[in-house]
Amino acid sequence: MSALTIYASHNATTPEWHSTEGQAIAGQLAQQGVRFERWRADRDLGDAPTPESTLAAYQHAIDRLVDEKGYQSWDVISMRADHPQKAEMREKFLQEHTHGEDEVRFFVEGRGLFCLHLDQRIYQVLCEKGDLISVPAGTPHWFDMGPEPNFTAIRIFDNPEGWIAKFTGNDIADRFPRLG
Repeated sequence: MSALTIYASHNATTPEWHSTEGQAIAGQLAQQGVRFERWRADRDLGDAPTPESTLAAYQHAIDRLVDEKGYQSWDVISMRADHPQKAEMREKFLQEHTHGEDEVRFFVEGRGLFCLHLDQRIYQVLCEKGDLISVPAGTPHWFDMGPEPNFTAIRIFDNPEGWIAKFTGNDIADRFPRLG
């Protein structure tokens, strides 16, 4: 179940706020300029979806975002527990970073934890199947796919080059709960 947990950035042990209710999550995140919506991820992708079949199944949703925001490119990221580089990929995404564009993800399978560092708070957003999140450009954040990842997400970009991170060098991600 999707969830939002908010911590003070100096206290990783006691949450200030928590909810699994979609509208409450969206409301809290909207105050920070973060888009969160629950969409229908209702296409059967099979056991091993290809990027092509995933994009074909959800092209209608991609087209809505492209029409609304003028995005230029999109792709699919899929990670499974048997991926030989899962540990290296997890460590890379666990480092706090920013992007020069919005980071838009639509989860069509599985789950992942986006952690946003905003206004002396950490917003941990557990995204699951059907969740769309758009993290504004320049927002310090990190992503945890867990030690045994299992997700497929459509990534949508302003930049035709795709995912380009600027790492902050801040080790704050090491102090907060991770996806188990």
